[in-house]
Amino acid sequence: MIEIRIHGRGGQGNVVAAYLLAMAAFEENRYGQAFPNFGAERRGAPVMAFVRIDDKPIQRRNQVRHPAFLIIQDQALLQVPGVTDGLKPGGKILVNSTLSSTALSEQLDQKEVIALPGTTLANNFLGRPVPNTALLSAFFVLTELLSQESLAKVLKKRFKGEVLEKNLQLIQEAAKKVPAGLWKEQENSHVAST
Repeated sequence: MIEIRIHGRGGQGNVVAAYLLAMAAFEENRYGQAFPNFGAERRGAPVMAFVRIDDKPIQRRNQVRHPAFLIIQDQALLQVPGVTDGLKPGGKILVNSTLSSTALSEQLDQKEVIALPGTTLANNFLGRPVPNTALLSAFFVLTELLSQESLAKVLKKRFKGEVLEKNLQLIQEAAKKVPAGLWKEQENSHVAST
């Protein structure tokens, strides 16, 4: 089972990202589970969402405490105590940031980090600072856990018209910004160890 924790702020599409990720698993005949954890429900408040993906039915219902992957939708959340807690040894972190991956890795005690300017990309394509689909696209490319085609399919189920077309353009551009398959070995090692 692959466990992923997504950290963001209200209004960034954190919960939608989790549901899209789980739906993409269903598109590939896998099992997916997604659910949020809110504090105060207001724009800008920290929000967590949890995702599990497996080839067999998922029985766990608790929060993801030891994820293989973290997706951080706001780099400022890296300053919040506990955001990286529980990350499995060798776990990977995708961060929405204009900083370099190296700078973020140094900030996080040499953890493996990939930075993607998700908000910048979202503003360019969507005209709104909602980095969720850009980050998902990058995550799919890095891990090869699920395909870009599956992401496009679930976006077509969620959005219509111009919003859909802009999101499809956004995920294509985001996919070009990260090295394909860089984290595939990580994904495979966690499948083998569960």
